[in-house]
Amino acid sequence: MPNGKPAGVRCVQLADDNRCLVFGKPERPAFCGGLQPAADMCGTNREWAIRWLADLEAATAPQI
Repeated sequence: MPNGKPAGVRCVQLADDNRCLVFGKPERPAFCGGLQPAADMCGTNREWAIRWLADLEAATAPQI
């Protein structure tokens, strides 16, 4: 996504199983590589992590 990913839009680089298609490749956005997992982000299960990421996306979405 050359101009970034708008909040609420699924990343075009996600496969059907939600794995990153550009992981480890030079074209992977710097933001993705800089987002390092931490206990408060990952929680104890996938649902926690997905909710955390959704909250982050909502908190950083442009206000219209």
